Amino acid sequence: MPRAKQLTLTVEDRPGILGDIATALGQKKVNIEGVCGATTGGGGMIWLVVDKTAAAKKVLAQNGWRATEDEVLAVTLSDTPGSLGRYATKLGKAGVNITFAYTGSAGSARKQTAYFGVSDLKAALKVRP
Repeated sequence: MPRAKQLTLTVEDRPGILGDIATALGQKKVNIEGVCGATTGGGGMIWLVVDKTAAAKKVLAQNGWRATEDEVLAVTLSDTPGSLGRYATKLGKAGVNITFAYTGSAGSARKQTAYFGVSDLKAALKVRP
């Protein structure tokens, strides 16, 4: 199972912030492969998986957006009913707790990449979809 680098940004909660971030990354040819966002207590959180992590961190810093980097589990699943459920069940049976999940494009038809924060990445890497 592959690992992916995830960038976590804490940002102000205002209209257009995601657009500003995505545009800045796009101008430097950084492709967003997975994204999740939420507002919490007057602020916002954005989680990104990109194709060029170092370049993205540089762009974000230049624009005053602080990003932390973590490893997440990246699993390509078929884009069919039940595929996420089957894989999440396998993780649970392996004793791995999912702390968050979101999906992004896998770059091919009928596939998606799911990104998982997990309690035990080493154990999760042994679980096949």
